[in-house]
Amino acid sequence: MPNKGQQHSIEKSRQLQRNLYLAAKKDKQRRFHALYDRVYRPDILWRAWKEVRKNKGSAGIDGITFEMIEEYGVQKYLQEINEELVGGTYKPMPVKRVYIPKPDGKQRPLGIPIIKDRIVQQAYKIVVEPIFEANFLEVSYGFRPKRDAKQATERVKKGLYKNWYVVDADIQGYFDNINHEILLNLMKRRISDRRIIKLCRLWLQAGVIDNGRYEKTTKGSPQGGVISPLLANIYLHVLDSYWCNDTSNGEIIRYADDAVILCYTKKDAEKAYKQLQLIMNKLKLTLNPGKTKIVDMNKDSFEFLGFQYQKFRSQKSGRMLPYMMPCKKALKKMKDAIRIITCKKSAYEGLDSKVRRLNPLIRGWRNYFSHGNSTKRFIQLDEYLWMKLWRRVYDSRKQKKYKERVLYGFKRWYAKSGIEYFYKGNTDKYSYVL
Repeated sequence: MPNKGQQHSIEKSRQLQRNLYLAAKKDKQRRFHALYDRVYRPDILWRAWKEVRKNKGSAGIDGITFEMIEEYGVQKYLQEINEELVGGTYKPMPVKRVYIPKPDGKQRPLGIPIIKDRIVQQAYKIVVEPIFEANFLEVSYGFRPKRDAKQATERVKKGLYKNWYVVDADIQGYFDNINHEILLNLMKRRISDRRIIKLCRLWLQAGVIDNGRYEKTTKGSPQGGVISPLLANIYLHVLDSYWCNDTSNGEIIRYADDAVILCYTKKDAEKAYKQLQLIMNKLKLTLNPGKTKIVDMNKDSFEFLGFQYQKFRSQKSGRMLPYMMPCKKALKKMKDAIRIITCKKSAYEGLDSKVRRLNPLIRGWRNYFSHGNSTKRFIQLDEYLWMKLWRRVYDSRKQKKYKERVLYGFKRWYAKSGIEYFYKGNTDKYSYVL
């Protein structure tokens, strides 16, 4: 728990955000100056530290960890950052590039800044974000305060009740292809403080270390940086603004670089596709030709943020209505996670530790997908989990004669294990074993 002084610092920083937001909302053409001195304010840096520490993460290229900073002294460390920013000697270090596997077998590059840079970026975000939030539109849901992916998916389903064609847009390598000059010019529309713009430029051009080799960054914003989601939203706000000013092109719903455009007719969808290409050209971005397509909801489906959207005829009304369910990729990803945790055979004591690892995954998956038409998928996963755990206990080669006895013991353990349900209405979990 923070002490009274720390709590006061956090509240003071939030009051600054409220004031900046209200001022920006009142005059949407106003350009803000004298923001840099707020970035290095002690209360802002303290809050930035708390939020970066909460998010955890590994060390950057300097090898400095959170534990090392805490041993050194957090206040002392923040004071040194303050002095660098005040004196103009702060210079970000290159980010460490790591790769994480994607479901299609490819790898997604991530950039890990050093902790000092993460703290400064978070302080920068605290000060700058409210100004741009005042301009951001309702159609944007990604990485914004009080907005999330669940809201975006519900908005898509609601829009599909009256629309029959969808432009499923995929921007090719979005974060890697953001044009620095266009982005900085977009920021200058609201910010006149040169030091704030310069700080952003330093991060964009800091470079990356990939397998020990330094690479310059002349375009793009590395995924993984604290400031990257905000910069991404500033850049694509151009797209949102165009679409909301000309609603004849359909309804757009965007989450970061994932976007869908809902249209009533095929002609509208084709027009929207062409307009989307024109805007991408102006932003010096390209659509992925293999993934961007027009979907006819009378016969096809599409995926958005883990959900598969499809229209089926209602048995009650006879109308074609939209349904959203976990997509096959999301289902496979969850099954893979279950399989990894339950992969080794063990006694009942070993299963207890597996349950402790499984429950957070189950809760997270269930909470995200529960607002969709997910019952069938939830039951499938309950059955899959039951069988995976049962196979950790039962060996047909050795225990075939004792199957009933082993099954009885397993059922008793399962009932007391505290394992979570995917489908909360599923009360008979023992019907899965024949």
